Amino acid sequence: MKDTYVYELDGNLYVNLTNRCSNDCKFCVRNGKESYYGHKLWLSAEPTVEQVLKSIKHKEYNEVVFCGFGEPTFRVKEMVEIARILKEKGYKTRLNTNGHGNLINGEDITVRLQGVIDRVNVSLNAPDENEYFDVCRPVFGENAFSALIDFAVKCKNLGIDVNFSVVDCIGEKKVAKCKRLAKEVGVPLRVRKMIEDSDAT
Repeated sequence: MKDTYVYELDGNLYVNLTNRCSNDCKFCVRNGKESYYGHKLWLSAEPTVEQVLKSIKHKEYNEVVFCGFGEPTFRVKEMVEIARILKEKGYKTRLNTNGHGNLINGEDITVRLQGVIDRVNVSLNAPDENEYFDVCRPVFGENAFSALIDFAVKCKNLGIDVNFSVVDCIGEKKVAKCKRLAKEVGVPLRVRKMIEDSDAT
C-alpha cells in the first residue's frame, strides 16, 4: 500500500514526515493501530521534500500541520523547507510536537522555526517530571520534561504563537496542576479530549 505523506482532517492538511518518536506515550493514538481515521500513517520510508510537495492538493486549508505517527522535529530540515514553500503560497503552518526538538537535534532549533512555523503546539501531558517520565516514557529520561518547557518558552520569546496541550484522560487534578505550571511559564494551555477512534486496526 502506498505511504501516506499528507492527509486531510477537519479542514486541515497534515504532513506525516516520520514514524520516529522520542516518547512512547501510554495513550498515543498509534499504539497497536494501523491507521488514524482511515489514513495509513505507518511509513515504509521517510518522504523527501519533493514527495511531500507532490502529494499536496493545493486548495484552501485552515492550517498545514506537521503531525503524523512520529515527532516531526526529527526531520526539522525538511519540515522547515516544506513550511517555507507553503507559507510563500499563503498557507498557515503549525507544528505539533513533544518539545524534544532541541534534544533530538543537539541544538536550539526554535530559531529555525521563526517566521516559518506560525503556531507551535507542545504536548505537555503531565504536571511534573516524575509523572511525565511515567506516562510518556521518553528516551531522554529526566532531561525530557525540563527540555520541553524550555522549548516552549524559547518559542514564546521568539514571538512564535505557542501553547501547551494536555489530554483530559490524565484526570482533573493533574490538569489543574498543568494549568498552574503553564501560567507560571507564561504559555497558554489547551486541554484536549482523548481520541478514542482511530479506525483501530
